[in-house]
Amino acid sequence: MNNDFSFTINNIGFDENYQPSNSTRVTTNFANLARGESRKKNLRNALTMINNSFNALAHWDNPKGDRYYVELDIISVDIDVQGSGQAFPSIEILKTNIVDQLTNTRIEGIVGNNFSSYVRDYDFSVLLLNHNKDKAHFSIPEDFGDLHGKLFQSFVNSDTYKQNFKKPPVICLSVSDNKTYFRTENQHPVLGFEYQPNESSLTEQYFKKMGLQVRYFMPSHSVAPLAFYFFGDLLNDYSNVELISTISTMETFQKIYRPEIYNANAVAGKCYQPNLKNVDHSLTQIVYDREERSKLAVDQGKFAEEHFIKPYQHVLKQWSAAYAL
Repeated sequence: MNNDFSFTINNIGFDENYQPSNSTRVTTNFANLARGESRKKNLRNALTMINNSFNALAHWDNPKGDRYYVELDIISVDIDVQGSGQAFPSIEILKTNIVDQLTNTRIEGIVGNNFSSYVRDYDFSVLLLNHNKDKAHFSIPEDFGDLHGKLFQSFVNSDTYKQNFKKPPVICLSVSDNKTYFRTENQHPVLGFEYQPNESSLTEQYFKKMGLQVRYFMPSHSVAPLAFYFFGDLLNDYSNVELISTISTMETFQKIYRPEIYNANAVAGKCYQPNLKNVDHSLTQIVYDREERSKLAVDQGKFAEEHFIKPYQHVLKQWSAAYAL
């Protein structure tokens, strides 16, 4: 059963001419920017922010702050459950590459970064909501995230992944606004100060089922820690420029979508609780509709239920039970 599912990878460049595919989740960070009248300006401004952030962090031998620029590819992964050629859009992730204009070389970056998944939408916006409907106390289904976690690990362990990417993925998310984070004395030259949360979050537990560990770091020039989900050893498995490519890319998206946290006018202290109601923040020159994103997550979850979960329910249940992590 472990090898019955096949994965297909497609990639498209993320630049100011990017147009989301029909299968892309419209709430995905990069896709949301590429909509409406301001789409081209949005994309151009976001890419400028990414490059400026990268050069600020990669400051050595870079006196003018313009030595590097980041190229981004959107990696779309389709899954064929029954080998019939009928594929479902499994996940989308970002791949970074760094262009060094001084040496005229192109450096492979990190795959992962942003993480988009229809099945995750189903888990959080359909399954979890239905499970807690009309209940006095919030609870989590016993097998919550099991299928999604196994599908993700199956992809990362597949020949398809290994043929396309040299290293395991790193996914970078925002911190949780209902947790408190405490700064430690551990400081990395690129990732910055490490923070520790006061308790585990549902997101941590969900990503743990994907095989991922998490550590929280606040890079220099940043005002809040970021969550880095990874396999292996985050600090030693990746070079400084690889890590910087992820930081610059994902902090830019967080400044756009979570300005109350990541574009705040005050820097996180030793004890930090993120606040999405923080009024002391600055807005970027990028237009987006956060309310629309929240509403569409439910629609995307129902799409996954209708086109993947229900049609393949029996096969998925058998496969998940047999899949050995």
